[in-house]
Amino acid sequence: MADLDLNLLVALDALLREGSVARAADRLGLSAPAMSRTLTRIRTALGDPVLVRAGRGLVPTPRALALQEQVRAVVREATALLAPGTPTAPEALTRTLTLRVNDGVIPLLGTALHQRARAEAPGVTLRFVPEGAEDVESLRDGEVDLDIGVQGALGPEIRVQKLGEESFMCLVGRASPLARGRLTLERFARAEHVGVSRRGKLRTPLDDVLEQHGHTRRVTAVVPNLLAAAAFVAETEAVTVVNGGFARAVAALMPVKERPVPLPLPRVTVAQAWHPRFDHDPAHVWLRRTVKALCEAPVRPPKKHGGAT
Repeated sequence: MADLDLNLLVALDALLREGSVARAADRLGLSAPAMSRTLTRIRTALGDPVLVRAGRGLVPTPRALALQEQVRAVVREATALLAPGTPTAPEALTRTLTLRVNDGVIPLLGTALHQRARAEAPGVTLRFVPEGAEDVESLRDGEVDLDIGVQGALGPEIRVQKLGEESFMCLVGRASPLARGRLTLERFARAEHVGVSRRGKLRTPLDDVLEQHGHTRRVTAVVPNLLAAAAFVAETEAVTVVNGGFARAVAALMPVKERPVPLPLPRVTVAQAWHPRFDHDPAHVWLRRTVKALCEAPVRPPKKHGGAT
């Protein structure tokens, strides 16, 4: 046992996760020279280069790739084994909980969850990270505690709990002509549209539904998130289509108004997802229970804004 240093496994896990000596050093709170020396020790212990230069970066060797999952599992189990007992009462928790959400969840759920945490679990810090890499690995490793949104194929090992269903609504500026009178299909189709796409796509399934009803639309701007779309229509005469929960929440914060979409659009199911190894973790239990309760709570009516109604 004198030659066994389990810290090398922790360092190897960080190196394989980051693919960079500098980033692995940051992850473990070490200096880059110290991590470089540790990599040398790992190479000696394994008799393998582990990471090799490829262009301007480093890539793992076949041996390192073969060991990656096993190393990660050993580090995860050792960390759990040696961790101090977790307090069970919410007020005793000291924890950072990471939620992966799209930006539309923040005004709908984020502030209410923050207020509940301040009241029930003041030692908890909520960290919201954006969608974009909906991988199971981050849930399994605890890098993301809870994924909230429209869930895709996450695999059989992931727990998924339905939070509710969402319809779609139009969002227009309160001073826009579209905020007055009946928003017919013809008015909707003739209006300038703001699209929402992280990848900048101009066409969405909404265009297919419009064409089925004999109409097309003109998208004059595409923004990467819902909050940007709401800000855009607040100052223009354009319209954007968003989920109903976001529309209600943002109407309380910005000079925008929600209008029914004059098209039969399908509802979407919103759910929270987590890895079963956290089923009985007190902090996770509190988080999931609180998110579920907030989603089931009645929505408060939006505050009134000045301007046209």
